[in-house]
Amino acid sequence: MKSNNDATNQHGSESHGDRGARAALRPWHQPLYLPLEAPQRLAYRLRGNPEGTAWLLLHGGPGGRCQPGMLAPLNLARHWAIAPDQRGCGDSRPQGRTARNHTQALVADLEALRGHLGLERWSILAGSWGTVLALAYAQSHPERVERLVLRGAFALRRREVGGLLQRVRGSGKTMRPTPASWPTAPGTSLPALLSRLRQLLQTGTPAVASLRAARRWAWLESLDAERGLRRALVHAAARHPESASALRGAWVSLRRGARQRAAAFQRPAGRDDEALQRKYRVQAHYLLHRGFVRPGELDRAVRTLAQRGVPVAWVHGRCDAICPPGNSRSWAALGQRLAPGSASLTMPLSGHLGHEPLMLVALRREVCGA
Repeated sequence: MKSNNDATNQHGSESHGDRGARAALRPWHQPLYLPLEAPQRLAYRLRGNPEGTAWLLLHGGPGGRCQPGMLAPLNLARHWAIAPDQRGCGDSRPQGRTARNHTQALVADLEALRGHLGLERWSILAGSWGTVLALAYAQSHPERVERLVLRGAFALRRREVGGLLQRVRGSGKTMRPTPASWPTAPGTSLPALLSRLRQLLQTGTPAVASLRAARRWAWLESLDAERGLRRALVHAAARHPESASALRGAWVSLRRGARQRAAAFQRPAGRDDEALQRKYRVQAHYLLHRGFVRPGELDRAVRTLAQRGVPVAWVHGRCDAICPPGNSRSWAALGQRLAPGSASLTMPLSGHLGHEPLMLVALRREVCGA
C-alpha cells in the first residue's frame, strides 16, 4: 500500500500517481535523483503503474547497475517498478566512489528512497549480489517488505569468489587472454588478489594494468555465465528437447559476448572501459570486505523473515556456474523449517542470468502468478 502523505507537498495539486506516471515517461538514460548526505545522490528510475503493486528492483554486482531488462518479469500494467543504482554504481553520484560505501549505507539509501516515494511497503525482486542487499534490508526493515523474489542467491563464500577470480585458464585457447592480463601470479591468496585489484582500479583514468584487470574480470564473468547456460543446454538437449531451441539461441549470444570481450583485450581504452573500472573498483571493495556482512548474518536474515511471516521465493538456475544452487536450496529449507509455507524454491533449467529463457519464465510466475 502507498501513503498519500507527500502526494501534494511538493507539486501542488498534482497527484502521486500523476507524478509517477510522468517520471515513468523519462528516457532510461535520464534517471531521477534523490539527494543523500553530501556528496551522494542516488539515481533511480520509475516504470509502470504508480497505483499498482510496488516492486523494488535490486541489481547485482556489487558495482552493477539497473538495466531495462530487469523489468521483464513484471507486468507494468499492474506493477510499479522502482529501480535504483546502488551507491557508487551506474548513474548514482559520485560514480565509482568507495568511501562511506558499505552494505548498511545501501540499506539506509533504500529506506530513504522508500520514504521519499511515500511507500508504506514494497516487494523486492533481486538477483545475485542484489539478494544479499535484499536480505540485509529486509532484516533491518521487515515491516516494510511485502515479499521477496530472490534469484541466484549469493552467499559471499570464498569459494564462490575464488572460483571466478583465481581461475588460471578459461574454457579454450581461442578465448584465453594472456596471464599478463592478471595482476597476480597463480597461487596468490584471494584477499591479496582482491587487495591488489582494488589498488589497481582506484585510479580515475585506466592505465595499462588496470585496463587489463577490468577487462579480464568482465571476461571471466561472461565465461562463467556462458558455461552455466551451456550446461543447461546439454541437459535440455538430452531430456527436454522442447526447451533446447530457446536455450541454444541464448547460449550463442552469451558465447559471442565472451569472444568479443576476449578479442577486445588489445584495443585502446574507451568510455566503456572507464565504466568497467568503476564497476570493478566497487566490486573489489565489497568482496575484500566480504560484503560488509558478518558471518552468519544472512542466515539470521532468513530466520527473521520466516519468524515475521515475510514470504520468500527462491529462484535458482540448476546449472548456475557463478552462485551455487545450494545457496538457495539451503536457505529455502531453513525458511520452510522455521515457518512452513513461508518459503518456496524453484530451480529452472538455466544458468545464472535473469534474462535466460527458462529463468525468465520462472521469475514471471513468481512475480505475476502466471
